[in-house]
Amino acid sequence: MLDTIRKRFGLLGRNINYSFSKGYFTEKFTNENFEGCTYENFDIQEITIFPDIIKNNPDLKGMNVTIPYKEVVIPFLDKLSKKAALIGAVNTIKVSKKGKLKGYNTDYYGFIESLKPLLQPHHKKALILGTGGASKGVAFALDELGMAYTFVSREAKENAISYDQINATTFGDFQVIINTSPVGTSPNTEAFPLIPYDYFTKKHIAYDLIYNPAETQFLKKAAAQGAKTKNGQDMLVFQAEKAWEIWNT
Repeated sequence: MLDTIRKRFGLLGRNINYSFSKGYFTEKFTNENFEGCTYENFDIQEITIFPDIIKNNPDLKGMNVTIPYKEVVIPFLDKLSKKAALIGAVNTIKVSKKGKLKGYNTDYYGFIESLKPLLQPHHKKALILGTGGASKGVAFALDELGMAYTFVSREAKENAISYDQINATTFGDFQVIINTSPVGTSPNTEAFPLIPYDYFTKKHIAYDLIYNPAETQFLKKAAAQGAKTKNGQDMLVFQAEKAWEIWNT
């Protein structure tokens, strides 16, 4: 049991009332008797407000970071872990006893741990839908798993194909399709990435980082073609526990 010195943690993001983290950690603190620990949302409209949060909350020990601040928070930090630096996105911040801020990425770890049980020998290549901060952690995880991948963006770029370039051949080449974009998140639950779902088969995995709703239209449409599906819930639990470990070491 931790001592009863007040320890505050929180989530940095924008429009985060729906957030998993606050409920998860509040329940954890109660169930596991972490007295003096609290968790709150720091819902800010601009990242420039972030230094004020740190200044005005001296008992803050750690934070999670979500959309849209995983990349833009980096210049405000004193240090990055090696993996966060390689990924170029941060979803966990530890505040040292001296008030120094160090950024980590536990998304990639959560993604690896949740995807591994689904993988079969024929799952060799992945399509990553979206190119935001979350996609970077996923790409790093796929590198660690030795799986080739291609990004999908609204417009074709040097390192990405566009959504309208995806066809039957693409689905033949890529057996794992991962949605890292926010398309389909509550309350816009009828939205879905614009890909040709008819080409999903039972040999495909459709993975959506979204966890609210539990089954997005993306997952529903893929499942209708026999694909194996997975939402982001387990990934969140794994990354949250890894963040907790970082804050307490």
